[in-house]
Amino acid sequence: MSALTLAQAQAILAGALADARAQSLKPLAVIVLDKGGHPIAFAREDGASFARLDIARAKAAGALAMDADTSVLAERAKGNPVFFQSVSVVLDGRIAFSPGGVLVKTGGEIVGAVGISGDTGEHDDVAAKAGIAAAGF
Repeated sequence: MSALTLAQAQAILAGALADARAQSLKPLAVIVLDKGGHPIAFAREDGASFARLDIARAKAAGALAMDADTSVLAERAKGNPVFFQSVSVVLDGRIAFSPGGVLVKTGGEIVGAVGISGDTGEHDDVAAKAGIAAAGF
């Protein structure tokens, strides 16, 4: 079993934020969770609203809870809204059905997730994937 380290989580944060600045995205909040949903590293850029970190965490936690990136979950929710509303209730609302929650995998094993909020869901998703790639995953 692999574990996501603090150094790897910090590399994901740095890579995601570097990509966001290169794209001139709105200020972001980024969080990296281990596979148990515990925070390893997080940051909220200057100008990001206070709720952005909570939204980013809900994206990352939702991806872990459902074993799928939130971009996939958002599409699935469109076709089965009653089920996904029930999932939200079961998780006490700690899930966000918007792109930007991305699983971190190594060797096919889920080791954590990154969640980003602040720009459009699609831009958040791209920045998350850039951060994961920058960390070598």
